[in-house]
Amino acid sequence: MLTIGDLARATGVKPTTIRWYEQEGWLPPAARTEGGHRAYGQAHLRRLGFIRHARELGFESAAIRALLDLASHPEADCRQVHELATTQIQDIDARLRRLAALRAELERMATRCAGGVVGECRVIETLADFAHGHCDDPSHGADPRARGGQGA
Repeated sequence: MLTIGDLARATGVKPTTIRWYEQEGWLPPAARTEGGHRAYGQAHLRRLGFIRHARELGFESAAIRALLDLASHPEADCRQVHELATTQIQDIDARLRRLAALRAELERMATRCAGGVVGECRVIETLADFAHGHCDDPSHGADPRARGGQGA
C-alpha cells in the first residue's frame, strides 16, 4: 500500500490534486488505514500515471474523463479514442499556428527596435497600439468583446 505522499512522489502529482482526482471520481476511493489515512494500491498508481500523461499531452478534463471511461472497457471499439486523439492533434495544430503568428509579430517588433531611448522604442510603441490590426494573427488587435473576452 502507498500513502498519498508515496503516490505523489511516484507520479509527480501533488497530494491536493490526488485528493481532487479522487473527489471527482477520476481515481477510485482509497482504502483507509485504522488511523483513517488514505492507502493507495498499484491500480491507483497506474491510473494516476495515465491521468498525468493525458494532462501532459494537453487533453482537457472532459476528454480525460472520457479516456478513463474508455480505458475501463478494454473490449470496446477504440473509434472514440481515435476521435479524441485526432481532435487533440487539431487543437495543437491551431495553437501552433497562433504561436507562429505571435512569434512573427514579436520578431517584426524586435527587428524594428534599433535601441535608443524607451520613448522612441518601436516595441513599446507597438504594444501601446494594441488595436492596430496589422499583425499576422487576424484575432490580434480585434476588439476583445468581439472574441468573447472582457472589454477594457
